[in-house]
Amino acid sequence: MTTDSFSLTLLQMDEWVELLITYDEVEAQIIKDILEAENVPVVINSLKIRPYPVSIGRIGEIKILVNRGNIEKAQEILKIMKGSSEDGVI
Repeated sequence: MTTDSFSLTLLQMDEWVELLITYDEVEAQIIKDILEAENVPVVINSLKIRPYPVSIGRIGEIKILVNRGNIEKAQEILKIMKGSSEDGVI
């Protein structure tokens, strides 16, 4: 799921929590794909304006959101990913 595919109502926003902020679209997509492969629904929320490669402050932020009930699982997956990349596996 991405914000491109549907709009979140204010009521639904309470169900999603911020997992991570990145400034790299590729990194955001990789994290999204890995989390969704582990059955963790993901929403990517970005303020970037597509035609302009601006990454200054909040304009460049890409927020990765997960359901409140999946936050601990998602954090554990990220911790494993980070440990793997430090070991040179990823």
